[in-house]
Formats: sequence, C-alpha cells, structure tokens
Amino acid sequence: MTRNGIGIRTAQRQQRATGQIHVYDGAGKGKSQAALGVVLRSIGLGIHAGHGFNRVLLLRFLKGPERDYDEDGAIAALQSGFPHLIDQVRTGRAEFFGPDEITKFDRSEAERGWDVAKGAIASGLYSVVVLDEINPVLDLGLLDVGEVVRTLKSKPSDLEIIATGRSTPQELLEIADLHSEMKPHHHEVAHQQGLNGIEIYTGAGKGKSTSALGKALQAIGRGINHPGSTRVLIMQWLKGGSGYTEDAAIAALQQSYPEVVDHQRCGRDAIVWRNSRQELDYVEAERGWEIAKTAIASGLYKTIILDELNPTVDLELLPVEPIVQALLRKPRDTEIIITGRCQNQPAYFDLANIHSEVFCHKHYANHGVELKRGVDF
Repeated sequence: MTRNGIGIRTAQRQQRATGQIHVYDGAGKGKSQAALGVVLRSIGLGIHAGHGFNRVLLLRFLKGPERDYDEDGAIAALQSGFPHLIDQVRTGRAEFFGPDEITKFDRSEAERGWDVAKGAIASGLYSVVVLDEINPVLDLGLLDVGEVVRTLKSKPSDLEIIATGRSTPQELLEIADLHSEMKPHHHEVAHQQGLNGIEIYTGAGKGKSTSALGKALQAIGRGINHPGSTRVLIMQWLKGGSGYTEDAAIAALQQSYPEVVDHQRCGRDAIVWRNSRQELDYVEAERGWEIAKTAIASGLYKTIILDELNPTVDLELLPVEPIVQALLRKPRDTEIIITGRCQNQPAYFDLANIHSEVFCHKHYANHGVELKRGVDF
C-alpha cells in the first residue's frame, strides 16, 4: 500500500542472504498452501541454479502417510526428476483430534518428526525447512515449546524456516521474523446463492500468491494421480518479465505432464502504480483477462489461478462487471482462486465461498530486509 495506490513488486535482482523464520497461522484457509507455494518456488530455484543449490525439507506433522494428499503426485514427480532438491516426511495421524484424545502414538510421532527437523536444521544440507502444522502440535503439548524455540533460534544463518498451523505459541511468535495471520470472511450472497469453488486471498500480509501456488501444486498433483480428472491454469497479472523462481518448477511439470497444467503471465517487468499506469498496462491486463475468461467458460480447466487479479482491478486496468458475470457462469466443478491486495473490495468478493484476509503482524521487508529468491519470488 502507498498513498498513491497499489503497486506490485516484481522479481528483483538484489536479494538477502540470511534466512528468516516465517509463521503462517489463523483460522482462515491458506496456511499449509503457503508452505507448499514456498516449496514450489524453492524447487524452481534449485532447478534453475543446478546441483549447487541446497535442498528443501517438507516435514508435515498431523498428516500421516496412510492418507493420500492431492499434492503428493506433483511432489513425487519433482522428486523423480530432481531427487537432490526435495525430501518429504509425514508424521502423525491423518485426522483431527483434541487434547483429550492424545495417545502415546501421537507423542511418539511428534517426537519422531521433531528429531527429523533437528537433524535437518543442524545438517546444513537444507536451505528451506518447512514445519507444516507444527503450531497445533505445540499447542497440544506434544512437543516442548522451549526446546523448539531454542533450536530455531540457533539455526544456521542462511536457513529459511516455515512454520504453519493454528494456535501458534507466543514464544514462537516472538522469535518469528514474519507472521501472517489468515482470517476468514463469510459472504452471505455466496451462501444464499449456493455458490462454491471461488476462493479469494487478499490483505497486506505475505502468503496470498504463495497460497495460490500451493493450491496449484495440489491441483497438479491431483491431475497427475488421476489422469484426465483436472487441468490447471495459472494466470498471473502484473508479473511480466522473468526471474520468478516458480517458473522452472512449473515448466518441469509441464514438460512431464503437458495435459495437466498451463501457465501464462501478463504485464510489464516493472512496478505499476496508480499514478504511473501506461497504455501497455491496460493492453496486457485485457490480454490476460481474455485468456482467463475463455478458460473459465470452456469447462476444460478444473482449477484456475487468477493471481494478482485484485490489484489489477483496483488499479482500474480491468472493469469489475465482466469478472462478476464470468464467475457467476463458471462450471460448478471449476475452482477459481483469486489473489492480491486491494484498497476497495470489488463486487465479486461477495461471490466467494472461501475468503482469507492475510493480516501482516510482522514482515522482515518492513525493516529493510531484502526479499529472497526461491521464497518471496
């Protein structure tokens, strides 16, 4: 946000070398998806940079191996092609349980996962360690909060840590460099009209586009696991040019599974502010919408990511009403995920059955810390 409106920061050449501790929590949807989005970007950077890039550990608590998850197909495909870039470990029961339902197995599985995490953090092998759903594990008392905090505080300086899940302990929030809270919103219009399959991620916090990329990874995995069941379109506005690390991972998946995913970008390779719009910005925005509108109406795609559509509309590069009409007419089995911050909520927000507003409690960029390839872009 600025006094002059909304601008999108595109991929940068300058970046930080130090790792940060991220926390994604809250009652809204998008927390684990944001972690998966970071995984996609980090793998993309590794593909682009080659074998010298350290690998990613995706450690998932409360998501036991006896259950299949949508993203598994995409992660397995990336592991097959680039085994030096990602490891995935699951622990725990694949079901929800409360404090009165804790068993010895739950404690044992939490400790097993934490032993893996401690070894990974100490090894120097990884550049990113994702601790998915560690927050509720700590809240349930399955792990010692003090030990976890001490371990994270002593991590290697270049290691990025991503912690997700509801009910983050205060001790962990205090050492976090970034804290994004996903807050849910309910729209009565969507409820009354029985609308489904429209998700919106907005707000000033980090995690909107990242959650959408995680959602895309899940949908791609579903398409790989069940051929012909889904096709994914990732449409991104205000992100022209190159330098986005997710591109390499998406391209690798496209090469192996061309019938599963399509990816399009539009816009200049520059920050677009309200007081510096150019004719090309309008042309590119409209070009992107023509692709998206056709994709929505076609019924070919079961998941469509409309990344940064909100600021594109807020910058008045696109009108609102055609978007409303396209969403109202979408096939019932098509999921549409819309992202981006905006000063004024467009009318199509009322059609969302899932709406997470990402609140920024902490962000390292607000303290002059540079963004990082493979994590932020």
